[in-house]
Amino acid sequence: MFLNKQIENVRGLRHLSGDEGRQRKGRAMPQPYILVAANGARRGPGDHPALPVDTGTITETARACFAAGANGLHLHVRDVDGRHTLDAGRYREALQELARTAPGMEIQITTEAAGIYDVPAQLDCLRQLRPGWASISVREIARAPELADRVYGTCADHGTRVQHILYDPTDAELLSRWQVDGTVRSGQIDRLFVLGRYATGQGEGHAARPGDVDAFLNDTPPRTPWMVCAFGAQEHACLLDAAARGGDLRVGFENGLTDADGIPWADNAASVAALIHALERSRT
Repeated sequence: MFLNKQIENVRGLRHLSGDEGRQRKGRAMPQPYILVAANGARRGPGDHPALPVDTGTITETARACFAAGANGLHLHVRDVDGRHTLDAGRYREALQELARTAPGMEIQITTEAAGIYDVPAQLDCLRQLRPGWASISVREIARAPELADRVYGTCADHGTRVQHILYDPTDAELLSRWQVDGTVRSGQIDRLFVLGRYATGQGEGHAARPGDVDAFLNDTPPRTPWMVCAFGAQEHACLLDAAARGGDLRVGFENGLTDADGIPWADNAASVAALIHALERSRT
């Protein structure tokens, strides 16, 4: 019932890219881009029964989140045992099914190592798949700095849009150096600021809080597109804070399974709908 009501609240939104914003009932409405991180590399159905792990449940989740108002999906795929994988074949299967079942939804693949993959494997995934959009951790690529030029050059050659994952200001400093020396190509400027950390039974020391984005924004060049994801129960509060500052938002079960009171969301779409409803309320 809650999800249905929230979806009704966001029906009529027309999703537009970049600075075009949204329109509802003929009225322009500034609203951030919303990217759904529905599963991540580490969590499974044991953490939440509605967490998607196979192609079928991922595509069902994507379609529901798109209906609830999300613009894009941050895609992780799993192997036959439900473990994180960068297998290009599994990615292709998921991308084809998503194109069929959720047309119009943008898809971003992850190159996350998750303690499993090295930089050559990440580069191989990008070469084989040639995705339209990929998230790449500066910190992970720095494990093999001799390959950094090839990673970002491959994305430029194949037309892959890059979103740089930054875990702290040190990562941002490295990105800036790589941009200056040409390792990171012109136009590869999008940033994702990660607030908090994933941990089993994470304590307050790992959970994100509103205002944590300040550490990143202090050194972010003007007119740089940026997005925020936030781990923990204050996920939505952090995202609303980021939206008020002009950022885009990543939301979903990779980062948070519950609301601020610790009550689990019914599914990813319920979290998306609640976030959009909160954004709508903040503008009235």
